[in-house]
Amino acid sequence: MTADDPLGRLEDDDYPAYTMGRAAEMLGTTPGFLRALGEARLITPLRSQGGHRRYSRYQLRVAARARELVDQGTPIEAACRIIILEDQLQEAQRINAEYRRTVGEPQPPAAD
Repeated sequence: MTADDPLGRLEDDDYPAYTMGRAAEMLGTTPGFLRALGEARLITPLRSQGGHRRYSRYQLRVAARARELVDQGTPIEAACRIIILEDQLQEAQRINAEYRRTVGEPQPPAAD
């Protein structure tokens, strides 16, 4: 992506390309649900120059996971905590795998 290629940003998972209305529509939820995720500090949308919330594809995936948990009956605060812990576990596993590669240890079998 270059400064001369603004459309290249759309390939970036962190580029805030979606308005709140569009994000809610894509997730099949309400803007209020997205605001609640922001209040719970699960996702922090960027703001446009006009102050409107803008969401990235990564944030939409996180919000979709939250909606999945809430739809299963999990309170929103608990759903947010679960997602944060899932992300921390994934990051720890990535760091452990990188360490094992560095020291030449065999990789444990992948969990299903």
